[in-house]
Amino acid sequence: MPELPEVETVKRSLKKRVLNRKIASVEIFYPNLVKSDLPLFSEKLKDQTIKDIKRRGKFLIFCLNDGYLLSHLRMEGKYFMLPQAEAKMKHEHLRLNFSDGMSLRYHDVRKFGTMHYKEQHELFTSEPLNKLGFEYDDPALTPQRIYDKIKPSQRSLKSVLLDQTIITGIGNIYADEICFCLKKHPAYKVSKITKKTVEKMLSCMQATLNKAITLGGSSVRTYKDTLGFHGRFQNELNVHLQAGKPCPLCQSPIEKITVSNRGTYLCRHCQKKR
Repeated sequence: MPELPEVETVKRSLKKRVLNRKIASVEIFYPNLVKSDLPLFSEKLKDQTIKDIKRRGKFLIFCLNDGYLLSHLRMEGKYFMLPQAEAKMKHEHLRLNFSDGMSLRYHDVRKFGTMHYKEQHELFTSEPLNKLGFEYDDPALTPQRIYDKIKPSQRSLKSVLLDQTIITGIGNIYADEICFCLKKHPAYKVSKITKKTVEKMLSCMQATLNKAITLGGSSVRTYKDTLGFHGRFQNELNVHLQAGKPCPLCQSPIEKITVSNRGTYLCRHCQKKR
């Protein structure tokens, strides 16, 4: 958390606030956040203008005049726009000070977030973006391609959904919801999968993620977007975090188990392993 829908929501919120603002200075309060050369990182960002913001998987890409700022929010990363005169926030780890007196502040209680500066030629040819799989809405993401990639594997369905090198952006919340939509047990072995099931899996994935994006993502636990907006998709969750509640399809109790070392929610009646 946040996953693809939440990061897409953050991207859209940020674009309303920071486009065409010029970075006058950079303040770094937690050096481990930055995975590029630290002095070079600040130097490269200074005097650059944010021309656009894009998303790749769970990464935000700030497009600058020359190069890119790459940001991964991990568990609880958030951005806030505040006047530079306002005091430093608790858990504030980096600040982009703009020439107009405003500042974009990165806040992260868990300190798991990362940032990179990337030159134009290396953005998609170096780590971490060079290892990412298909976007969920990529026209090149066909059932045949995914079937050929996962059919030889002995892994579980949930493990495959969480694998960022296959389809990028899906995390624990949406993997559970996609499995429920597909009516497959999260531990189902993809070695048994059929092309028809892969086609339905992609349809479930696209429908689930599109609905989550429309509703601003899920605000489970403490997550909220850049503007303080709490997503509404958590009100639509069928199984994730619903242990003990009745299944919306059959009224059997939702259970919590462990699959691929992750807490996993399912309806055993609707989602059978076979």
